[in-house]
Amino acid sequence: MIGITLYQEGKSEKTVEALRDLSSPRAQVIRDGASIRIPGREVVQGDIIIIQEGDRVPADALLIWGNHVRADESMLTGESMAVSKTTADPKTPMGSPGGDGIPFLFSGTLLVQGHGIALAKNTGIHTEMGKIGQMLKQIEPEKTLLQLETRRLVIIIFSLAMVLCLTVIGFQYAYTHSWMQGLLTGLTLAMAIIPEEFPFVLTIFFALGAWRISRNKVLTRRMSAIETLGAATVLCSDKTGTITENKMRIVQLAVEGQTYDLAQRLREDLPETYHELIEYGILASQRDPFDPMEKAFQDIGEGKLAQSEHLHQSWKLIREYPLSPELLSIVHVWESTEGGDFIIGAKGAPESIFDLCHIPPEREEELSEAVASMAAEGLRVLGVAKGVFSGSKLPSRQHDFDFSFIGLVGFEDPIRPTVPDAIRECYSAGIRVVMITGDYPVTAQNIAQQIGLRDTEQVITGTELAYFLEEELQEKIKKVSIFARVLPHQKLKIVELLKEQGQIVAMTGDGVNDAAALKSAHIGIAMGERGTDVAREASSMVLLDDSFPSIVAAIRLGRRIYDNLKKAMSYIVSVHIPIAGAALIPAMLNWPVELLTAVHVVFLEMLIDPTCSVVFESQEEEADIMSRNPRVRTQPLFTRETLAFSITQGIIALLLVVGAFFLGLWWELDKGNMGTTAHLTAKTLAFVTLIGTNIGLIMVNRDWKGAWINEYRHWSPALRMVVAGAISFLLLVIYVPFLQDLFGFVALRWSHWGMAGLIFLLGIVLFGGVKRAFSLLASTP
Repeated sequence: MIGITLYQEGKSEKTVEALRDLSSPRAQVIRDGASIRIPGREVVQGDIIIIQEGDRVPADALLIWGNHVRADESMLTGESMAVSKTTADPKTPMGSPGGDGIPFLFSGTLLVQGHGIALAKNTGIHTEMGKIGQMLKQIEPEKTLLQLETRRLVIIIFSLAMVLCLTVIGFQYAYTHSWMQGLLTGLTLAMAIIPEEFPFVLTIFFALGAWRISRNKVLTRRMSAIETLGAATVLCSDKTGTITENKMRIVQLAVEGQTYDLAQRLREDLPETYHELIEYGILASQRDPFDPMEKAFQDIGEGKLAQSEHLHQSWKLIREYPLSPELLSIVHVWESTEGGDFIIGAKGAPESIFDLCHIPPEREEELSEAVASMAAEGLRVLGVAKGVFSGSKLPSRQHDFDFSFIGLVGFEDPIRPTVPDAIRECYSAGIRVVMITGDYPVTAQNIAQQIGLRDTEQVITGTELAYFLEEELQEKIKKVSIFARVLPHQKLKIVELLKEQGQIVAMTGDGVNDAAALKSAHIGIAMGERGTDVAREASSMVLLDDSFPSIVAAIRLGRRIYDNLKKAMSYIVSVHIPIAGAALIPAMLNWPVELLTAVHVVFLEMLIDPTCSVVFESQEEEADIMSRNPRVRTQPLFTRETLAFSITQGIIALLLVVGAFFLGLWWELDKGNMGTTAHLTAKTLAFVTLIGTNIGLIMVNRDWKGAWINEYRHWSPALRMVVAGAISFLLLVIYVPFLQDLFGFVALRWSHWGMAGLIFLLGIVLFGGVKRAFSLLASTP
């Protein structure tokens, strides 16, 4: 287990390397008048780069010539739609990512359509992706409260053990005038007091916890995240690819004032009225598209228009008219196999299609209202038009064709079906959910309403974030649940502000733009299927199936692990009190017999170690685990109530052990057994009682909120093994002569076992009573 933990913790931070790998595809450049292909990392400022559909951009660059160029920048901006690119003068300074109709290409982004020539402006750490890498290097992971508290507690107990150890050595020397005897007694006491189980328990709990969480499709990269997971108060989620599926689908069609909702009629045949709209949308797209919206056209064509006359696989594409800054539309000219006139398909921004079709102002106003209505539902809207050309020479401009308007198409990035239930469970567990996205405010607001997010009335954009004063932003961030058009450094700012307010922040994300916020958050959760290497390496946990319910399951397990860890630590404190007392009291009072020596302590550790690790770790979660608020992170593992509870139980156990010794001694003396035999019998009975109180503490403390009597009816397999092993070893050391001599025991009679049983039952009642009393004083001991 220690090896597993060291392996997990020892994984070096590979974020910068991941950035380098992601930003270094092969690149085709023009140097000395020749076109050559080089590694992307060798591109330098001033290189002329040839880019084509499907290429990953090797540097931040300026598009100086292009045809139909569209790029997927979601990894940087979080925007689910590919954005169109225009050309610009080579002297144009480099701008920021985000938005349609800009000439800037960014390192690591993907060209989904078109081809062109670009001028490299920035490379390496000077690119937008490189800047994110620099932010990551500046973020230092925080030590968890549990790590700090355990360190402090071990130091305190160690110091106390050393003081008592030296004191006992002094007393023993005064009694026996033997430094060796004093040293052995002092070392026995030190072994009894020092809770060396603390680091062992942390190792086991976190290693097995990571294994349990991985069974719920969540990979734990940093063990400290397991502790923090159950305390999460805010879950900041990216939208694209996390809440949504990061793919486009057509959900609404509008033709001649009629609207058809595809999302509600997936199993129905598409009415003939809308066939032409899909037909010409496909004709205005690539045959084998990269662009998500063109893929959506293709999907619905294959699903709804298969075996119809509206699909034209045999037609020949004659010419493409790309997007331009003046006209955001794409026009494809086709030639059919029968010959005749050229068939033209056009799609693009609705206002551009209206312009191409020369729609009268009154009609355009009606259509604009329809566009606004669809956009208000969070849809991305395209207009589609058709045309016919009978000339032999194609015109140079799209406007020279005669177009007829067909209709409007509404696209959405669909939400994952499991997200709404996961959101509701987060709220029931007292966890606030915040959406942070690079997409448009209307789209973000619509998605938030679909998934059941609270406080969706107000949206703060990245532009507004930049102008808010610090104090004003602190107030806003307490109430607002949607942040849209947010840049990477602003995501980091939101996470930092939430942390300043005392929130425990879990942040999910999949893109490079999320990496800095993922690393800064207390719990960074990256997407495993769709996420970038950069996001995964910056995170503390990775969702292997990109599923929101997996996040909730991980939070549930995080709470269970911390609850059980607290029980195990409390048990360790309780059980060490009778052990330390049994070693200290005889030494200080110069009893004729030592109750515990080093060999006894080692035997007890063989029982304590598997108990506090395996038994408590495998304990089932308590019934209210996901209906209570997150624990306060600043609350220590050992509160005053918990420490008082543990010490009280430990003192009761010590009194039972000492009482058993005197009871056994009195019984033997009453029977006429004198001297060494009486003392060894009493010592053996006290040791049996110590084992019995140990088992009783385990049984009582497995569930702090349930009826304590129920704990004796439901024994886990791990508890059965521990108890069976303890009793078996106890019988061996009492009745096997060699072990009997080693431990200084004598064989017990039935009357002694009867006394031990009665003391055990008394301990059960007393431990349960203490638990009941403390549970009445506080919700948790």
